[in-house]
Amino acid sequence: MKLTAQATLQIQKTVGEVFEAIVNPDHMTQYFLSESSGRLDSGKNLTWKFPEFEDVFPVTQVSVKTPDHISFVWDPETTVNIFLNAQADQSTLVKVTEGDKELDDDNLKWLISNTEGWANFLACLKAYLEYGVHLRKGAYDFMRK
Repeated sequence: MKLTAQATLQIQKTVGEVFEAIVNPDHMTQYFLSESSGRLDSGKNLTWKFPEFEDVFPVTQVSVKTPDHISFVWDPETTVNIFLNAQADQSTLVKVTEGDKELDDDNLKWLISNTEGWANFLACLKAYLEYGVHLRKGAYDFMRK
């Protein structure tokens, strides 16, 4: 059995607006990251930093198929895929998957954590795009070392 973290949410913005908010660090740092070394573009390698962690996370193997599919690796064992599907009402259905890992105790913990993380990413993206709210700000201060 393979484990895949998944999260899906509908955002009341066009595919183009959602796409730009994901690939553009000027937007991403307003709702999810504290720092990014650049834009998500095919073939680029980046680093991301989150406000609640000291670590810097490498983002590699970036592939962007404008405007509906973004993929990258930040865990050498998995690939993240973000799919953007336009809806009839001009909103966007966003689906994130990350996987696959073999079923064992450690990977089950990974599945729970990463599923929660991607659900949080989508909630933060929605709040930012639809309401201009930065949900993540201060939410994880308790995790700082």
